Amino acid sequence: MTIRDPSVKVLAFLALLVLPVAATVAGGWYHLERSKRTEFCLSCHTMTEHGRSLLVDDPSFLPAAHYQNNRVPRDQACYTCHTDYTMFGSVTAKLRGLRHVYVQYVKGPPLPAALRLYSPYNNRECLHCHDGARAFEGKAAHNREPQMLAVMKTNQMSCLKSGCHDVVHEVELLKDVSFWKPK
Repeated sequence: MTIRDPSVKVLAFLALLVLPVAATVAGGWYHLERSKRTEFCLSCHTMTEHGRSLLVDDPSFLPAAHYQNNRVPRDQACYTCHTDYTMFGSVTAKLRGLRHVYVQYVKGPPLPAALRLYSPYNNRECLHCHDGARAFEGKAAHNREPQMLAVMKTNQMSCLKSGCHDVVHEVELLKDVSFWKPK
């Protein structure tokens, strides 16, 4: 066998191009899937308090009510409500994710209470689950005015900033609350 032998060329092509590309794709897929898990999100020290907010024993804490009542899959609680974030969002969101890595390892992690969303929370994230649900569509508060549901569904009125569902993670309140202890 010489270097000019077609079988050597095919083997070299597979070893030098196809195998690394396949390994990169498989590794990327694995880590994308892994990063959907709640335990992955909460493995970052900065997110610990946000994770604790899932266990607040108060149904007015929106993430706690969803997490504790299995309205979101517990193993994908963060990803379910933040599907537009970092690796799963737009190119801009991916660049923000890289910025987070830079801040985490170069500047040092921010305080949990200092974390903010880059843009207002979009009702689209709530509607992934609630749109068409009887409990959502038929709720009297959502039908006070004839166009209220339409206004919420087009994100003209925020579910979180309208005074209805305004207690989200609120990490600064965690020192004063009791926590649910799952069995």
